[in-house]
Amino acid sequence: MCNLYALTSAQQALRDLARALELGPVDDQLGNMPILSGIYPDTEAPIIGLGRGEAAGPVLKLARWGMPSPAFALAGKSVDRGITNIRNTASPHWRRWLGPGHRCLVPFTRFAEHVKAPTGFQPLWFGKAEESQHPQCFAGIATRWTGIRRKAEGEVTLTLFGFLTCDPNTDVAPHHPKAMPVILTDPADMRRWLTADWSQAAALQRPLADGALTILGFLENA
Repeated sequence: MCNLYALTSAQQALRDLARALELGPVDDQLGNMPILSGIYPDTEAPIIGLGRGEAAGPVLKLARWGMPSPAFALAGKSVDRGITNIRNTASPHWRRWLGPGHRCLVPFTRFAEHVKAPTGFQPLWFGKAEESQHPQCFAGIATRWTGIRRKAEGEVTLTLFGFLTCDPNTDVAPHHPKAMPVILTDPADMRRWLTADWSQAAALQRPLADGALTILGFLENA
C-alpha cells in the first residue's frame, strides 16, 4: 500500500494541469499552497474534482487522505482512521463512490513504497527526474464525511479522499510486488476518469506502462 507521497510542484503547475483537462474554467480554492515533501495518511493535500452545474469546471481544493472505513473494520472502535488505498472496486462499500460525482484526481510528483533495507524498512521513492515541474495524478475518489478521525479533535465534517491501486508494473514489482497506485498521465485519461460512466472509467484501474517510472531512491522527506 502506498501510504506516503509528495507534491513538490509549484501551485501554478496544478492550475495548468487542471486547465489542460479542457473541462471549463479552473476554480483554485487552495489558498497559498506550500511544497508538500511528505504527505502521510490523514493529512491535507490537494485534489482536483469537478464543480456542480453545467458551467462548472475543475476545482482545486484541499481534502484529508483516508476514505471512510467499512463497518466491519470499525467494530468496537470510536475513531475511524480511514482507508488510504482502494483495490476492490466491486465491494459494496466502494461502489457508492465510483460515480463521476465522487471521482477526483490526486496530484503528486513522487510516491513511496516501504521496502526492506539494511537498516530496516525504508520508503523507496518512485517518480520522474523532472518531478518538480510536471505533476501526475492518482485516480482518486472523494466524499464529505462526518465522524471522529482523531479523539483530540472530536467530531468533524471533512472532505476525504483515497486513490485506487492495481497490480504493479515492472518498475515497482521487484520492490513491492503487491500493488502500486493507479497513475494517470494523459489529460484524456484524466478527463475520462472525472466524467465517464464507470463501465468506461473502470478500465483505467491498470498499471502504468513499464519503464514510465524512475526509482529515485531512499530520500529524506524534506
